[in-house]
Amino acid sequence: MIRRLLLTVALVGAAVLVVPGTPAQARACKIDHQCVTSYHSDASHTTVVGQKFEGCVGDVSTWGVLSGYPVFVETPC
Repeated sequence: MIRRLLLTVALVGAAVLVVPGTPAQARACKIDHQCVTSYHSDASHTTVVGQKFEGCVGDVSTWGVLSGYPVFVETPC
């Protein structure tokens, strides 16, 4: 019984170490809102490296690198 428990704990621990983490994703833009997600190079948010714009009618435009430290701004249309 104890061996099974230890084996289970060891397997769960190994699985946690093997599965890589995924980067944080910006949240989805609400209907009838305009959203801008700015991606920064580090946690100090001083350098913007990319941006995603989602307009009120569903238009989307992006530039730069869309990964890193996101800042999400949502405005009603």
